[in-house]
Amino acid sequence: MPEVAIRTLPTVPTSEWLKAVPPTLRFILHGDARARSAAGPIWGVAFAEEACRAVVQSPRATLWLGPDEYLLLGADPESEDATADALESALGDVPHALVNISHRQFGLEVSGPHAATMLSGACPLDLDLLEFPVGMCTRTVLAKADIVLWRTSEAAFHLEVWRSFSGYVIGLLSEIALEFHGGE
Repeated sequence: MPEVAIRTLPTVPTSEWLKAVPPTLRFILHGDARARSAAGPIWGVAFAEEACRAVVQSPRATLWLGPDEYLLLGADPESEDATADALESALGDVPHALVNISHRQFGLEVSGPHAATMLSGACPLDLDLLEFPVGMCTRTVLAKADIVLWRTSEAAFHLEVWRSFSGYVIGLLSEIALEFHGGE
């Protein structure tokens, strides 16, 4: 019998610059314009028309990760099964792939005046506001860990991290932050 997935968040030491994102509903949707058109009304958020951008309609968001690939985030994890069923029903016979990844990863918020600089210590992207503006999102790496990086405001980033990398990512960010925040 398969083991039940662990549903608890990794331990994240809360600080002024690092916070765990509350439990979140997460799906990956692969599909063309027809799939997005069918899923949009059920999900309640439009899909970005520009590559590597997020669209937010609280409490949900869609993040364009690649051609015909979107990360759907929702702050209402209690509706996981009902939402999955409603999306599958709406998508019907439209070619698509919908995968629930709610328990595969977790979210972190890195914020404050040094957030971009701290992330740049381990991320190869140019995180200058002009190059990576508010609303931009992409898959990238943080040192050796695959992440999804989304700039949610001028001084805040949302990171989606695989649970198995939690200790590594949190430890790495904490080490980098020592330069800016001392022992915190």
